[in-house]
Amino acid sequence: MICALAAAVCFGTASVLQAVAARAAEPGTGSGVDAALLLRAVRQWRYVAGLGLDAVGFVLQIIALRHIPIYAVGAALAASLAVTAVVAARLLRVRLSGLEWGAVGVVCAGLLMLGLASGEEGSGKGPLALKLGLLGVAGLVLLAGAAAGRLPDRPRALVLGFAAGTGFGVVEVAVRLLDSVWDVGNPALYALLLGGGAAFLLLTSALARGSVTAATAGLVLGETIAPAVAGVAWLGDRTREGLTWLAVAGFAVAVAGSLTLARFGEPPADPAPP
Repeated sequence: MICALAAAVCFGTASVLQAVAARAAEPGTGSGVDAALLLRAVRQWRYVAGLGLDAVGFVLQIIALRHIPIYAVGAALAASLAVTAVVAARLLRVRLSGLEWGAVGVVCAGLLMLGLASGEEGSGKGPLALKLGLLGVAGLVLLAGAAAGRLPDRPRALVLGFAAGTGFGVVEVAVRLLDSVWDVGNPALYALLLGGGAAFLLLTSALARGSVTAATAGLVLGETIAPAVAGVAWLGDRTREGLTWLAVAGFAVAVAGSLTLARFGEPPADPAPP
């Protein structure tokens, strides 16, 4: 759980650094799948620093996924939105209201409940249909991102963030389905590579357009719910005896707190000239 929370700190801070770099890059085609935007953003030190934090966070995430249930890791990663909001208040000069600070506390309370209730990682390996389904979802993430990139500015960041979160959710489940990194005959390996690559590309585009907190909220929503269901339904994830209600409540509270930050996390509009 400590590794999962540390990963959330890395991801949340990286999101803001990458948002600053992506917004400073020259505008691209407007498509959600904009590889050129990634190449332009990577020339800036903030984006490279964000990549470094992402790499550290990914390693910590894998360690966590190998020891505790997916639903616990996913909810812990939801705390990245609270980190994003706090860091954005400093770097992007976004003022957080009392409600938003309260939402940060709610996220922390939900994680505490979940940490107390979560059991051990399940031992299930999942059917072949699940592995092939992950590969199909990873492909759909790319298609959905291309379509979402043409939405109006207001919902674009949220939708692109959700598509990116779905891709990262594929990665979470795929990690549990792999015996090793050399498991080349396993469709989950290719789902991990395609889903992770597509998610990273879409997240960069999402952070370049619109609210960084809204984009990260979509990310959190996409990478928590479906992977948690997959872990319980197919991989054998369970809670501690008699504490299922606390785990469900903690998960719901953590995600709800994150979504509250997304709803009220828009930067204030520039005041009208006198």
